[in-house]
Amino acid sequence: LARHLQKEAQSQHNNSEFTEDQKKTIAKIATCLELRSAALQSTQSQDEFKLEDLKKLEPILKNILTYNKEFPFDVQPVPLRKILAPGEEEHLEFEEDDEEGGAGAGSPDSFPARVPGTLLPRLPSEPGMTLLTINIEKIGLKDAGQCIDPYITVSVKDLNGIDLTPVQDTPVALRKEDTYVHFNVDIEIQKHIEKLTKGAAIFFEFKHYKPKKRFTSTKCFAFMEMDEIKPGAIVIELYKKPTDFKRKKLQLLTKKPLYLHLHQTLHKD
Repeated sequence: LARHLQKEAQSQHNNSEFTEDQKKTIAKIATCLELRSAALQSTQSQDEFKLEDLKKLEPILKNILTYNKEFPFDVQPVPLRKILAPGEEEHLEFEEDDEEGGAGAGSPDSFPARVPGTLLPRLPSEPGMTLLTINIEKIGLKDAGQCIDPYITVSVKDLNGIDLTPVQDTPVALRKEDTYVHFNVDIEIQKHIEKLTKGAAIFFEFKHYKPKKRFTSTKCFAFMEMDEIKPGAIVIELYKKPTDFKRKKLQLLTKKPLYLHLHQTLHKD
């Protein structure tokens, strides 16, 4: 239903019986349905989009042609974007300036796709177990100022590229200046470090919106392996897309020294 509503919200003016304001409301309802879908599939938190919330949308949808009140939830419609599962966009396009992509290994989605800005809270502490908070400070890119609505998708994968925790998306970047996109956002890794399988890695996929193609694309990615988990600052290299979760054929994004800047905090009970 979310996808059908999204399609209607994105239809051209002369092909639709809805006004632009009505389309925005429809797109917001689609976003809420995506959130409810993610909540149903998540085992992490009970504070997500609830059934009672969903029921508030029914009268709006039924009366969409006459509805003119404020939308009950503070969500953003996703204008002119396709809703894609993580990795799905890799099969749709290549950027004009780097046709030679690496070997992408998509992973089966064992956790739900999440809309941007869906960070999860820190897990409860357990005696003798360590939790990791990663602050994503900034990313260096030669064309940083040209990236539209940039955000980073964070996932934890095993050696086969299978998700070990739910995927999280940062909110859209705080600001862009010179050759940096600044985030300054904390990611709570959703598994105690001791419970991660050998060879696991934490992936960071930098995504941005491409107006010509009307969808969000992965520009580059970086990853951090288990032996790099230690308190303090760390910079990690950027690789060409498509994201290679199996880490078999890695190609640096550029010869220039461009990095993802992170700061790690370990919490041990």
